[in-house]
Amino acid sequence: MPELFVTNYNARYTGVSATAERMAQAHLGRYDLALVGQPLDGLPEPIPPAAARRLSRRPPDGRAAVIWHVRRDPEMISAIHARDVLRLPIRTVFTSAAQHRHSAFPRWLIGRMDAVIATSQAAAAFFPGVAAVLPHGVDTEACRPAADRRAAWAALPHGGTRGVAIVGRVRPSKGTDVFVDAMIEVMRRDGDVVALVIGTTKPPEAAFRRDLEARIASAGLTERFRFLDFVPNERLRRDILPALSLVVNVARYEPFGVVPAEGMAAGTPFVCSETGHYRAFSDGGRTGVIVPPGDVGATAGAVGDLLADPDRIERMGRAAREKARRDHSIAAEADGAAEIYERLWAGEDLAVHRGQRRRGR
Repeated sequence: MPELFVTNYNARYTGVSATAERMAQAHLGRYDLALVGQPLDGLPEPIPPAAARRLSRRPPDGRAAVIWHVRRDPEMISAIHARDVLRLPIRTVFTSAAQHRHSAFPRWLIGRMDAVIATSQAAAAFFPGVAAVLPHGVDTEACRPAADRRAAWAALPHGGTRGVAIVGRVRPSKGTDVFVDAMIEVMRRDGDVVALVIGTTKPPEAAFRRDLEARIASAGLTERFRFLDFVPNERLRRDILPALSLVVNVARYEPFGVVPAEGMAAGTPFVCSETGHYRAFSDGGRTGVIVPPGDVGATAGAVGDLLADPDRIERMGRAAREKARRDHSIAAEADGAAEIYERLWAGEDLAVHRGQRRRGR
C-alpha cells in the first residue's frame, strides 16, 4: 500500500513537473510511492485522484496517515478535500518556490497545509513558519561533464565550434528576447558560436517567437540560431548541456530556476540574470556571471568575455561541477523532504499557522 502520494495534475511538462519528478525518483527506493495524475519519467504509472483517495483510506501498517506531496493549487484543493471533507488520514506537504506574495486564495490553501517546504530563503520570507528551506537539487550522476567539450559539441548537428543555449519556455518572462538580442551582438564579433533556444512555444507566444525569428533574419544569422522546441531530459542532460560553452538563462522573473544547476553538474558555467536562485549558484562568480534582468548589453558583454577566454570557461566549469555535487544534489533535497515526512508521521505539528485548528474538528 502506498505511504507517499506525489501529485502531478498538469498534463503539460513544466519546471514544477521536473522538480516533482527528480525528487520522486530519489524517493522510489525509500518509500512505497504512488504517482497521481499525469505521467513522469522513471516513475510508476500514474493513478487518478479517485484511486489515490481510495488507497488513502487505510494507511499501511506502522503509519497513522499517508502523505500527499503537492505543488500546485489544484493539487492542494484535491488534498484538502480528501483530508478535511472526506476525513481521510492524510498529511499534506506543499513545496513553494514563488518569491512573491501569493493572492488570497492560494494563501488560504497554503495555510491549510500540514507542512510547507520553501525552495529558498526568499520564498520562505512570505510564510511565517515553513518547515524547511530545501533548494531544488539535480541528479549529478545524470548530468556529467564531457571529456572534451569541443568534441562533444562537434558531435551535435548544429554547426559552429561552440554552443550557447537558453533553456525554458519561449516567452518574455523567461527573457528569450534578451538572449536573442544579446547573442546577435555576440555573433557579430564571433563567427564560430551557435545559439540554441530550447523550449516550447505556446500559442499565446507565437507572435513573440515570430518577432524573434524576424530579428535574427534581419541580422543575417538565421543559420546560427536553432529553435529546438522540447528536448527530452535525458538528451538535454547527457548530450547537450555538457557540450555547451555556456548556459544563458536571463529571465525577468524566475521563482527558482534549476537549469543552470544542471549545467553546473555537467561542467558548464552560466550567465544568468539577478533573479531566482541564480546568485546562490554563482558562488561569488566562480561558477557563473550574474547580470541585471532585461539588460541586453550586460548579457552580451558577459557572454562575449567568457567565450573569448576558453581557459576561464574550463576553470569555471570545474568549479561548477564541484559546487553542484557539494551543494545542489537531488539527494540532499530528497533527504530534507524525507525528514519532513518522518516528522509528520511521528505526529509533529509543522503547519504554517500552528495556532489555528487545522481540520475544523
